[in-house]
Amino acid sequence: MRISFGVARSRAPAWRANAAAVCAALLTACSTGGGPSDAPTAAIVPPLTDGGSESRPPVKIALLLPMGGMGETAAVAKNMKRAAELALFERNDPSVQLVTKDDGGTAAGARAAADVAVREGAEIILGPLFAKSVVGVTRVTRQARVPVVAFSNDTQVAGNGVYLMSILPEQEVSRIVAYAATRGKRRFAALIPDTAYGKVVEPAFRRAVERAGGSVAIVERYPSGANDMLGPAKRVVEAIGNNAAAGAPVDALFLPGGHEALPQIGPVIAYSGLDTSRVQLLGTGAWAFPSIGRDSSFVGGWYPGPDPVAWRAFSERFAKTFGAAPPRIASAAYDAMSLAISLSSNPPGTRFTPGNLTRKNGFAGVDGVVRFESNGLSQRGMAVLEVQTFGATVIDPAQRSFYGAQLSSVQ
Repeated sequence: MRISFGVARSRAPAWRANAAAVCAALLTACSTGGGPSDAPTAAIVPPLTDGGSESRPPVKIALLLPMGGMGETAAVAKNMKRAAELALFERNDPSVQLVTKDDGGTAAGARAAADVAVREGAEIILGPLFAKSVVGVTRVTRQARVPVVAFSNDTQVAGNGVYLMSILPEQEVSRIVAYAATRGKRRFAALIPDTAYGKVVEPAFRRAVERAGGSVAIVERYPSGANDMLGPAKRVVEAIGNNAAAGAPVDALFLPGGHEALPQIGPVIAYSGLDTSRVQLLGTGAWAFPSIGRDSSFVGGWYPGPDPVAWRAFSERFAKTFGAAPPRIASAAYDAMSLAISLSSNPPGTRFTPGNLTRKNGFAGVDGVVRFESNGLSQRGMAVLEVQTFGATVIDPAQRSFYGAQLSSVQ
């Protein structure tokens, strides 16, 4: 099934009376500090207890993010906070209290923020955003037996009470390579950034190809400096041509770069005459930027990502409420808050247990179905999208259930 959609445009409508009322309700529902069912929960709406939510004592959920300052990181963090508040408002459970803390973006700041949150009665912590901050938090939370649902994508900080809500690079690579293999792609080439991200992606790529029964024919790496990828890009394209001439053609070229690299790689592909109808271009979620289709070299390329329909609906609600489009990671905060609310109706002491957080049917939200494993990593359902001149097309829908489907996981 192919589902077409356009890339969501950033919108900044003027504040209106109803939006102001919504935000007033959000602020009433939240507190800012100084600084399991048998089927997937479609919207993660918590059931009411027999006595009604008003009869329950407050369930405190802490959100730790680097919200201080005026830089880009602070802006993203503040919008993640807004997304969590939106989830709280939409779920409308007055017994749940959101307590937000600025962790300063450091291990020490996160440790201090977590210590205050736990002493204030937080039963679960959402965040932090950075791996170093997660390490700082765990020095408090593990002793207090408070679980952490973090937004870092560093798998090294997962486990022992820390669950990663972010979409992990390894998951994306596994999904796109597995799909390519089902379409007959067996011999792979790759052009990978010589960065920390690339050092995570490359071994994941090699493992994914091996699991799919394929082989890695060519790998080139490029430095992160401006124009530094041109030489490696030329070499990998030339190597693909040489392989074809030798009777061992490459079926797919994996390009995990994003908006910072692809605009410079595209002209090399076009100038070389690489036939992308024969050599399928593959990417990661970093391909999900609005202008990618302007370069014809990437039109027809495949990349993994959450179901765009759910993201678009969330983005529109967010923009209507707060007057601006959300950053892409905001959905992780929304889903984490929704997940926490869905478990908050359980009796005290049984709400955020490892058994509930790792329940086999998982949770569903803006970014699709997700299930935490006991090691703190996750399994996800992701779609495969094809780049179009305008927007993208879903060519393989995301799995919507953990029953009878193999979902993308970190291995």
